[in-house]
Amino acid sequence: MGFPWEMMMSYALLKLIHVSAVLLSYLLFLTRGIWMMRASAQLQQRWVKIMPHVIDTVLLASAIMLAVLIQQNPLTDAWLTAKVVGLLVYIGCGMVALRFGKTRTVKVGSWIMAQVVFFYIVLVALTKNPAILL
Repeated sequence: MGFPWEMMMSYALLKLIHVSAVLLSYLLFLTRGIWMMRASAQLQQRWVKIMPHVIDTVLLASAIMLAVLIQQNPLTDAWLTAKVVGLLVYIGCGMVALRFGKTRTVKVGSWIMAQVVFFYIVLVALTKNPAILL
């Protein structure tokens, strides 16, 4: 990348890919949670089991590329650290909600908690402030 506009184009494209993957990932998680609450057979479809991994791989790859491009480090930039920690909590809640929860109450509670964590991550991304809820 020799010119600043080339870097801006790369940043804009990566950000578009990242935000699109965020939206797709969240919408699929939201849908899967609704199907879980309805005990829908839709959850057993092959594409429903594969697509989250594909989307989340694109999401993670674009996040890493963006961090490298804008020279942000989750070990030194608090807002990015908060997003990474939030992501781990979100993944944990999602796993309990859709896979490991023993009761419907635990699954639904974990699914709701995942929604809260997701919106925290989005707020941190938009404001670059990890203390946004304080």
